[in-house]
Amino acid sequence: MLAAVGTAMPETLIPLVAIAFTRAAHSQDIGVGAILGAPFMLATLAMFVSGSALVAFRLQKGRPLNPRVNSRIVSRDLVFFLGFYLAAIVAGIIHLKAVNLTLAPLLWIGYVYYVFLTFRAEGGLDEETQALYFHPSHLPELPRLRWIALQIAVSLATIILGARLFVGAVATVADFIGLPALVVSLLITPVATELPEKINSVLWLRAGKDTLALGNITGAMVFQSVFPVSVGLLLTDWRLDTVSVSSAALALGAAALLLFWMRLRRTLAWWMLLLGGLWYSAFVIYAVASSV
Repeated sequence: MLAAVGTAMPETLIPLVAIAFTRAAHSQDIGVGAILGAPFMLATLAMFVSGSALVAFRLQKGRPLNPRVNSRIVSRDLVFFLGFYLAAIVAGIIHLKAVNLTLAPLLWIGYVYYVFLTFRAEGGLDEETQALYFHPSHLPELPRLRWIALQIAVSLATIILGARLFVGAVATVADFIGLPALVVSLLITPVATELPEKINSVLWLRAGKDTLALGNITGAMVFQSVFPVSVGLLLTDWRLDTVSVSSAALALGAAALLLFWMRLRRTLAWWMLLLGGLWYSAFVIYAVASSV
């Protein structure tokens, strides 16, 4: 859980910094775009990358083309994502502040229940951790608390500084190319912050750890549908336009299709993962065309 929270910090802090701590032009649009972009990218482009990796490893290593996953684990993630994210999008359509203020804590409670079910499920990995970068030696004893605290503090400060710089860069790019900041943020932010982390899924697919690989994506979808969304619910008017709702609809539709196939066949097919690239490309064309 600590690793998941740590790696989710960049994509979580960017909307928070953009909305609450940045006075730049379009900062709220950039924050909302980052919030909506992560679930959309995970449900489409990240799945496409995983499907492409399966095809590549089939050709190189002769591994099975279809992933072998624990359908119960992946299905549970998709069910929670669909419930959480659908509720948030409906709130963005009706845009009532009372609904937003009520929904945010309900999402947190639901996530706590999701974490409880995850910990209760069987299975797990025991792996050795790397030494701290700031630890003065690589001796086997545990590092002192001050070295742990120093590395956490420096890492967090670096992420916050990077988030502020990133928000300003997105605003500059949006003005330069003449597209709405929300659209630019929706497309760029998750690719820059979330997609590189999903390369872990490619490595796990190569190692034959298919449930871990796809669960890395679906678990992130659940997280992104709760905490960043809560930032939007609580700190913005959460009024979603047509482009925003379209990206959410594609994310929900892609996830629902995967869940349907999982329930039908108890597994996933490589070509279904590749469909994520089609959904992503279709939205990029639509978003750019409707904004020009």
